[in-house]
Amino acid sequence: DGIPIISGQHLHGARVDDSPGFNFITEEHAERLKNSNVERGDIILTHRGTIGQVAYIPDDSIYDRYVVSQSQFLLRCDRRQVMPQFLAYYFKTHEGQHRLLANTSQVGVPSIAQPVSYLRSISIPIPPLDEQRSIVHVLETLDDKIELNRRMIRTLDAMVRALFKSWFVDFDPVRAKQAGRDTGLPKHLADLFPDRLSESQIGEVPDDWETVPLPDLIEINPKRSLPKGQAAPYVAMANMPTMGHVPDVVEERPLGSGTRFINGDTLVARITPCLENGKTAYVDFLEGGVTGWGSTEYIIMRPKPPLPNVFAYCLARSPRFREFLIRNMSGTSGRQRVSPQALSGYLVPAPKKQVARTFEKMAGPLIARASAIARESRCLADLRDALVPELISGRQGGRMHVGDRPMTEVHSG
Repeated sequence: DGIPIISGQHLHGARVDDSPGFNFITEEHAERLKNSNVERGDIILTHRGTIGQVAYIPDDSIYDRYVVSQSQFLLRCDRRQVMPQFLAYYFKTHEGQHRLLANTSQVGVPSIAQPVSYLRSISIPIPPLDEQRSIVHVLETLDDKIELNRRMIRTLDAMVRALFKSWFVDFDPVRAKQAGRDTGLPKHLADLFPDRLSESQIGEVPDDWETVPLPDLIEINPKRSLPKGQAAPYVAMANMPTMGHVPDVVEERPLGSGTRFINGDTLVARITPCLENGKTAYVDFLEGGVTGWGSTEYIIMRPKPPLPNVFAYCLARSPRFREFLIRNMSGTSGRQRVSPQALSGYLVPAPKKQVARTFEKMAGPLIARASAIARESRCLADLRDALVPELISGRQGGRMHVGDRPMTEVHSG
C-alpha cells in the first residue's frame, strides 16, 4: 500500500496500464518528491533507458495519485486548450517520436538530453478542442476494444495456469481422493489420478508419478536452423509479456546472434531484472514452418512427448520454478543471469501419459482462443497506428510549443 510508482512496464500503450501491478512508497516519502507526483490527466514520458515511451493517466485509473521514477518526467495540460489524450497519441506518431527523440544521446544508457527544456521547445499541431475530441474518440474506441481483449487474454491464461496448478502442483484430485472427498471432476477424469500421495525429494507427489530432473521431460534450448542475415520474426526483450503468453510486438529483423524458436516453444528471460519481472512467452504466433529468433538472454523450453507444449509455459509461470531460477542466478551485480545448465537441478513430478493428454485437450482450446484474440488486437493496433497520423495531420488548426503557458507544464521526475 501507499503511493504507487509508475515504471516502464506501465507505459506500453497510450494510457498508463494499471494491470501489471505496482511497487509503492509511503505518503511521507511521496511528499518529499513533490516534482515526481503525478495525477489523472498527466502525461508520463521516459527520458532515460527505454526512451520514447509516452502514456497519459486516464480519468478512470485505479489510483488518483502516482509517483514517477527518475527516468521519467511529466507533462500537465491546461485542458481548456489541449486534451492529454491528444498529446499522448501525437507523441506516438512517427512525427511525434521523431520530435521527441531528436535530442537523444546513445552514449552509455540511451537518454534525451535536457529533457524538460527540450520538450518545452517542441512545436506540435493543436487543432480546436472539438476536433481533438473527435480524434480522441475514434482512437480511444479502438484502445477500449484492445484493452477488453487484453483482459480476456489474461483471463484465459489464468484459467490454463489454474488448471495446471491444481493438477500438477497442488495435486488437488489426489488429495481429495486420499481424504475421501469428491474431486469435483467427472468420474472418467477423477479415475486418471491415484488415491494417495507419497513422499519424494520435493515433498508429496502422486503415488505412481516419478520425480525426475527437468531435462528428462523438457528440452532446453533445442537447436533450430535459420540462415544468417535472413529476415525472420523477432521478439525483443522489451516486448516480452510479464502477464499472459502473447508478446506485445513481433517484428521482422535480419537474423543476428540470438536464440531460435518455433511454435510450441516457451521463452523465459534469464537475466535480471527481466527474470524477476516474469518476462515469459508461449510461441504460437508464427506462420506454419517459420522459425523466429530473439535475445541471447532467453531460455527456450520444449516439452517431450507425451507432455503438451503448453505444459512448459505453465511450468515457467509457476512460482516454485521462478524462485528456483532466481536462486540460481550468478554474475556481477546488475548483470546476473541463470545458466541453462542449472535447470538440471530442478526436479519435476512426471505425470502419466493420459493425464498429460487430457490436460492438453482442456488447456489447448483456451490458449488457442487467447491467441485468436491477440491476433485481432494486433490488427486493431495496426489500424489505430495507421489512423493516428492521418487524423492528426488532416486537422491541424495551428501549432504551439509544448512549453507555452498555460497550455502545459513540464516537470522532471
